[in-house]
Amino acid sequence: MDVPRDQIISLIDQGLFTSAEMLVSLSLCFGCFLVSSSSVNAETGPHLKAENLVLLGDALFRQREYRRSIHAYKQALQYHRVNPKQSSASIRNSLSASNRSSSPNSFHVSAINENEVKFKIASCLCSLNDGKTAIAELEGIPSKARNLQMNLLMGKLYRNSRHNRASALCYKECLRNCPYIFEAIIALAELGASAKDIISLFPQTPNRSNRSSCDHFDSTRWLQRYVEAQCCISCNDYKGGLEIFIELLQRFPNNIHLLLEVAKVEAIIGKNDEAIMNFEKARSIDPYVVTYMDEYAMLLKKKSDNTKLGKLVHDLLNIDPTRPEVFVALSVLWERKDEKAALSYAEKSIRIDERHVPGYIMKGNLSLSMGRLEASVIAFRVAQELRPDLRTYQGLVRSYLAYSKIKEALYAAREAMKAMPHSARALKLVGDVHASNPSGREKAKKFYESALRLEPSYLGAALALAELHVLEGRNGDAVSLLERYLKDWADDSLHVKLAQVFAATNMLQEALSHYQAALRINPQNEAARKGLDRLEKQMKGVDPDAPEDDEENEVEEADGDPEETELI
Repeated sequence: MDVPRDQIISLIDQGLFTSAEMLVSLSLCFGCFLVSSSSVNAETGPHLKAENLVLLGDALFRQREYRRSIHAYKQALQYHRVNPKQSSASIRNSLSASNRSSSPNSFHVSAINENEVKFKIASCLCSLNDGKTAIAELEGIPSKARNLQMNLLMGKLYRNSRHNRASALCYKECLRNCPYIFEAIIALAELGASAKDIISLFPQTPNRSNRSSCDHFDSTRWLQRYVEAQCCISCNDYKGGLEIFIELLQRFPNNIHLLLEVAKVEAIIGKNDEAIMNFEKARSIDPYVVTYMDEYAMLLKKKSDNTKLGKLVHDLLNIDPTRPEVFVALSVLWERKDEKAALSYAEKSIRIDERHVPGYIMKGNLSLSMGRLEASVIAFRVAQELRPDLRTYQGLVRSYLAYSKIKEALYAAREAMKAMPHSARALKLVGDVHASNPSGREKAKKFYESALRLEPSYLGAALALAELHVLEGRNGDAVSLLERYLKDWADDSLHVKLAQVFAATNMLQEALSHYQAALRINPQNEAARKGLDRLEKQMKGVDPDAPEDDEENEVEEADGDPEETELI
């Protein structure tokens, strides 16, 4: 008895993949083919069996049985090639099918198309993380026969294997067919294409409606501005990119994608409060969004908002525990409790997605704090190759300085300055390297002052310059500089620095006031807690450097029993 092909398609469309798989398998075992009519002759038999096997592959793909799916697709190709004499109508159907969806989720194709089956095999190989073989499979499809999905997948695979030129060609082909492939726009921007080059790829569609040419221009202008924003960000022009994204948000208010892009850029340039506000706004609109939530987790950690951080991680685990962002957020959560566990979560995020930059940034920071300096340098270098931004340069500089490799640190800082010539933060980074050496303090002072001239509200440069004043014995200059920022900044690190300067000049009451202010803003600030504890001892007339009574007793007990000490 013949099994109608439409029945199998219907089962797959309704998500009944196991039933579809069993029915196709039974048909294959008993030698009957899926047909829409009762007549099957010897010539059409192998071709119908090929269709049958493609449906089996589709059902297996949806059940994530990728190796079995590949086997079915390859068998289908073998049967397809058994019958080389296809009618001209079959060939026409095959060619038209190549312009439709070729994903393993598309089942409404009346005749097997060899190029589509190759694409399905490549999709399975991607799911098995075998990019090299997937590329070889896709390269077997003639370039003129590749549709949008094929070119997009090839672009991603070429980029993952660092064949950037071939990747760019595939992405460009996508945009020539459809200007709204945002993955292609972002990838080309990150690969160094200019906004003008990307926009020139867009197909020029005639204005057939009754709208004026002015209206037509306005309807496409937003897409051009989006391209410009992505190119600005990729060129480290964060200010320019942020301005365009905010402009687009005014046109498309509460758009999740734009809100997240704005928040991510604000996080990179240190506008932490604004970034947190936009991340929270995005979550209020869509509580199930996962994209960039690891960036949000890092900001909550900086703010020591452990309650929100814990809730965020709990929510993300319930939404999708397979995403790399979730494991970076877990790494952030565990950083204070268990650095080894935190590092394993960061590495897990990288295993899920080898191009996930926050995973490398987190791994670099953790490796640095654990004294694994070589590992931290490698992690930040990989992050920089994938997407160079301010944080990767900062991580590299801190790693090299911890390594006492001043020359390499200075080179990395100057790289940042070249990449971001109008960035106060890049200037400050060069100053940090010079400040690490007593002989370079004068140069450091000039870089910090230049950073503040470029961006007078940049607190990081002000704190660094104040520290330099203290090291040079200019405590009064440090206080006057920092007090200028008190009007506009409710920042715990600012109060801690002022408290330290006042404590060093024996102005204990003023120091006490600022330590308390810092702890009101951030009760988890470790520097403020330790500084306050030390200050209170000073105010009581106790030597803050003297060992605690408990510590003395522990030493005496240890000294009193040498045998026990040896056992320990």
